[in-house]
Amino acid sequence: METIGIAGIKTDCIFFKGDLPCAPHKKSGVHCPDCPSYQAIETRILIIKLGAIGDVIRTTPLLRKIRKEYPNCKITWLTQTPSILPASEINEILKYDFASVLYLQQCKFDIVFNLDKDKDACALALQLDSNQKFGYTLKDGVAYPMNDLANHKYTTGLFDTVSKANTKSYVKEIFEMVSWNFEGEEYVFDNHEDKGFQWNLNRSKKLIGLNTGCGDRWTTRLWPDENWVSLIHLLQQAGYEPVLLGGEQEHSKNESLAKVTNATYLGHFSLPMFINLTYQMDLVVTQVTMAMHISVALQKQTVLMNNIFNPYEFELYGRGEIVSPSKPCECYFAGKCKHGASCMKDLSPETVFEAVKKHLN
Repeated sequence: METIGIAGIKTDCIFFKGDLPCAPHKKSGVHCPDCPSYQAIETRILIIKLGAIGDVIRTTPLLRKIRKEYPNCKITWLTQTPSILPASEINEILKYDFASVLYLQQCKFDIVFNLDKDKDACALALQLDSNQKFGYTLKDGVAYPMNDLANHKYTTGLFDTVSKANTKSYVKEIFEMVSWNFEGEEYVFDNHEDKGFQWNLNRSKKLIGLNTGCGDRWTTRLWPDENWVSLIHLLQQAGYEPVLLGGEQEHSKNESLAKVTNATYLGHFSLPMFINLTYQMDLVVTQVTMAMHISVALQKQTVLMNNIFNPYEFELYGRGEIVSPSKPCECYFAGKCKHGASCMKDLSPETVFEAVKKHLN
């Protein structure tokens, strides 16, 4: 039986797992200490970005910059939604739970990026052993900037007046938090094309994904059903193929819209399937919600309907545009309209339709 001395094992190798055979060994049978694939970890980096899903997705451009600046690094990412992250681009994705926290407390990092203001995330970042830390920590029991780099992003989350005056996108802000300039780095995302999903779609026409929901938190974002119906008819008359998108929460709405308009609705699916279905679209019309982040991450043309958020927050990478009601919204970041009826009703289907035509051309 072949044996190897413990002293020869390269625990600092980027491929070494400790509890399972590494990829080079499984592929060609090589092992320590003479493995030609040995690659020493030069920099250990931890990203703490727990949620929500959309914010996790739009933090992934950092991965491109990290790989450029630290080519021989090991990236660990702690999150509440590990399935949304691209496993091929991150060495270690950890589900946020007691076991992961216990493990991280025993690790040594070169750099920790804590991009969450949740108190537990800040407390963990404060505890961890690291040469450098960026983002947020705790002060007097509340989230506080780790250093001056985080001041801008911190204050835009505290004061509406500062937030309204902000002209920086979310991606630009998080790059600045960790001492870098944003230079158009794209999201890093899995389109799940390798999963073998099959879709019954009319590909002879341009496919226009219509994401009709927006969740429960900020219902002031919702576009009225009658506006969706009018938009669908405009798209159909122009020779496009509208495809209704959404989750379980939007199922009844989408069934009704499909019945009234004969628009395509294939149902609601698991997150990987939803992502892949969105990937089939030529353009996506959406409110500010997870589907918007997915559309941008998939590098789709995106028509984004927005009323209650600062439009500068959203980085569309030149693919699409933001459309808003004709009258400026007075309910900044509000879940309910102070006037009793959301201004989204005043965003006309014709305005959205013209934006769709413009960006399909």
